Amino acid sequence: MSIRTLAFLTPGNFLDDDPYAGLEATLRLFEYGERLGFDGGWIRQRHLEHGVGSAAVFLAAAGQRTTRLQLGTAVIPIGYESPFRLAEDLSMADVLSRGRLQVGFSAGVPPHAGLIGDLVFDGDWRSFDLSYGRIARLRDNLRGEFLGDPDTVIHSPGNVQRPRLQPYSKGLVDRLWYGGGSLRSVRWAASAGLNLLAGNIVSGEQTDDFVAAQLAHIREYRAIAAHPGRIAVGRVIVPLDSADRATRQRYLRYAESRRERTLKPHGERRTLFAPDVVGTAEEIADRLRADPVVQAVDELRLELPYEFDRAEYEQILHDVVHSVAPALGWSPAPPAGGSGAARVAG
Repeated sequence: MSIRTLAFLTPGNFLDDDPYAGLEATLRLFEYGERLGFDGGWIRQRHLEHGVGSAAVFLAAAGQRTTRLQLGTAVIPIGYESPFRLAEDLSMADVLSRGRLQVGFSAGVPPHAGLIGDLVFDGDWRSFDLSYGRIARLRDNLRGEFLGDPDTVIHSPGNVQRPRLQPYSKGLVDRLWYGGGSLRSVRWAASAGLNLLAGNIVSGEQTDDFVAAQLAHIREYRAIAAHPGRIAVGRVIVPLDSADRATRQRYLRYAESRRERTLKPHGERRTLFAPDVVGTAEEIADRLRADPVVQAVDELRLELPYEFDRAEYEQILHDVVHSVAPALGWSPAPPAGGSGAARVAG
């Protein structure tokens, strides 16, 4: 096996009475990840929670604090978004980062819809299209095709131009991802030309075994995709090596508190959870090398647990880069050059 791309996904936690401190700590984590050599840093988008409510805004800021790191969202619930307005925001952030965005989506009824659906939509949100088609329309907007007929122009001070989404960021449409956890969703992602985010939660449609279900998803995606799309696998990975004794005990208690959910399917959708990968670097490397899903791909996304602090996140990233990832065939990216790298290093 050989992991070619290594990224991390963080929840962007903050305290209710001091959101700035938490968001600043997350931006510094992106800087730290770039210095370590990570290929990508991803943020969760979370509504009504102590987390990032607008991934596009956060990544625009992260783009000014980094120079090389790929900047991802995992995932934006498309149900709350306007396909055109979100395309404008993402395109703007991509231009400001010089083409580094990797944008992941989910479809369906978004979280907390009963509380904020009526605040988002002008009308009954239950009647709105919350399907994959909403993502397809956003994708089409990002293509930057001109609006109207060939003679249609718009006038602005000092300029006459054919109208299209502005700013247009060429290539962003090829860096869209879908968080696929079911056969139906991975089939749609493949047919729509989106890359695939395979996380640590799947639907056990034909099996009670998480690995078997996720391998089936990857095979289905590759069988349908017209062009070879990227597949990134996410796992919660927590090395103990450089943590102090108290922190190690906390990590082990965290993993134990989540173990029971991995033992059987849950609910009507038969949801299956991957076990967290917690232990020494050597133990973690052995487990990942033995994971058939990780063996099947060359992109790994380290999913950081919720509600840890910045120092713990930095310890986890450090241990993964120095002690786990090299055993999987990964090499760190070279340092970014120029004045931006000097600013980040400072």
